[in-house]
Amino acid sequence: MTASVDEPVETPEEAGADAQSFASRAAAFGGVWRNLATGLVSLAIVLVLWWVLLWAFDVSPYVGKGPLDVFAYLFLDEDAGEHLGALGTLLGETLVDAAIGFVTGLALAIVIAALFMLSRGVEAALMPVAMLFRSVPLIAMAPVLILIFGRQGATVAAMGAIVVLFPALVTIVTGLRSASKAMTDVVTVYGGGTWKQLRLVAFPSSLPSFFAAVRISIPGAITGALLAEWLATGRGLGYGIVSAIGRARISEVWADVVAITLVSIVLYNLALVVETAVLKRRS
Repeated sequence: MTASVDEPVETPEEAGADAQSFASRAAAFGGVWRNLATGLVSLAIVLVLWWVLLWAFDVSPYVGKGPLDVFAYLFLDEDAGEHLGALGTLLGETLVDAAIGFVTGLALAIVIAALFMLSRGVEAALMPVAMLFRSVPLIAMAPVLILIFGRQGATVAAMGAIVVLFPALVTIVTGLRSASKAMTDVVTVYGGGTWKQLRLVAFPSSLPSFFAAVRISIPGAITGALLAEWLATGRGLGYGIVSAIGRARISEVWADVVAITLVSIVLYNLALVVETAVLKRRS
């Protein structure tokens, strides 16, 4: 058998590019699996600490529920289906509220960071306001926010945005300012203005900082949602935990806390997996 003269022959350059592409994909998948393993290790550490702290402080079994107690409450008890259904409903409401605060706060952080890069005057005017909102405890601002926005989704968005905005803003601005001066000068030489420098150089260079802001914002948005539910809307896990404490339903309290903790860990590690895959692909 002889090869056809019309059959395309792969050049060394093409073979090298294919090998480099395969190596890049393999590295990306390797990073994803490492992040997943890190998440499982973190979960195992949390479970071990849970057991150890209950044992070390000799917490009463009536008050301190271990992992097996929570598992039995949700999956083995006679009313486990009802417990799990109620928890799922509350958790769904909290995740929706957290998503509202997360999207609002992160979008504001991106827009304000871009304005800071385009104008130092805007930064000088807005940064003190952002620091003011950050320095005042959210629980002290809650009554004012409730008076302004009522007890609806707008208050959830406002509280979540306040929690998310400042750390995300600082992180994203730091990333935008880490752009290469040489690359910025190249854009300038070819006639590009400040906006084009921001779009072509600063934004791509700030991707690691952007993903860091996303990871920081996830637990912040969940915290803001829980506070908004407790103080304003009267729904979700934020209100459910307080209500269960008032009725001495200790197992329900532990199940709610465990659920929101696990979700926070999962979402944080999911953001880390996406970050690793995107950055590996871009590199």
